[in-house]
Amino acid sequence: MLRRPLALLPLLIAASLVGHSTTLLSAEPATWKPVADFIQLPSGMTLGACSAAAVNSKGELYVYHRGAQPILVFAADGKLLRSWGSDLIASSHGLRLDAKENVWVTDIGNHRVYQFDPNGKLLMTLGNGKPGVEPDQFDKPTDVNFGPGGEIYVTDGYGNSRVQKFSPSGALLQSWGTKGTKPGEFRTPHVIVIDKQGRLLVGDRENDRIQIFSNEGKLLDVWNGYAPYGLALVRDGAVFVSDGRANEVLQLDEQGKIVQRFGKKGSAAGEFDLPHMLAFDPAGNLFVTEILGKRVQKFTRP
Repeated sequence: MLRRPLALLPLLIAASLVGHSTTLLSAEPATWKPVADFIQLPSGMTLGACSAAAVNSKGELYVYHRGAQPILVFAADGKLLRSWGSDLIASSHGLRLDAKENVWVTDIGNHRVYQFDPNGKLLMTLGNGKPGVEPDQFDKPTDVNFGPGGEIYVTDGYGNSRVQKFSPSGALLQSWGTKGTKPGEFRTPHVIVIDKQGRLLVGDRENDRIQIFSNEGKLLDVWNGYAPYGLALVRDGAVFVSDGRANEVLQLDEQGKIVQRFGKKGSAAGEFDLPHMLAFDPAGNLFVTEILGKRVQKFTRP
């Protein structure tokens, strides 16, 4: 596999935690403590398979799950604030917030990407709802994220093996990738994050690797050795991976090597049953969604 030296991710990670600030080197293991039962669901409501989460600047947690009202928004104290999506979304997968804190989700049931305002008003739809390879089609798109100029990147995903780049208005600009195991090819491009340098980190799940591209699709590097179901960046660059096959969360250094791992298969606090996507809040707390566990776990750094 392609492996080039890459001293590109910053070594210094500044993570602001509750009540004080701390400095974390990407090569320094962090300690995480699970917070039990922090979400407070109304009577009669249960979570389905939880596929993704994101946190806005107010500390409000967006949870995307496969159940009634698939988009749930919780206050920082765990109380449900609002919800929507039952009339539109067939099967949840990826959820991200853009720079204006609009909500973007991928729907693998309807083969679409939706943009909502923070209160659930539909603003934009990408995809015509039919699976396919045409410019206006997806086939079970998995994740969405945004470049510094507002460009939209979609990993497409389960049926197709490609990354698509759109303008901020939704016009297709570029598409790359085919199914395979060679560098630049994909077997389930499952998740995408964009670092401060504008590089795309794509979780190539079934190839057990992260592939790194320029914003124009040029392959820069390949990191091997884990199944990236989810990816999240700490504020200045360290990479966290949820490995759904190993039921672990991994912390990587700036060259993609494992600094630490935590978790094992199980249902207790701090254990995982198919961890999927993960996210950080402004205070540096970590949230991990679980498909089979049907929950979202919150982790703090003591």
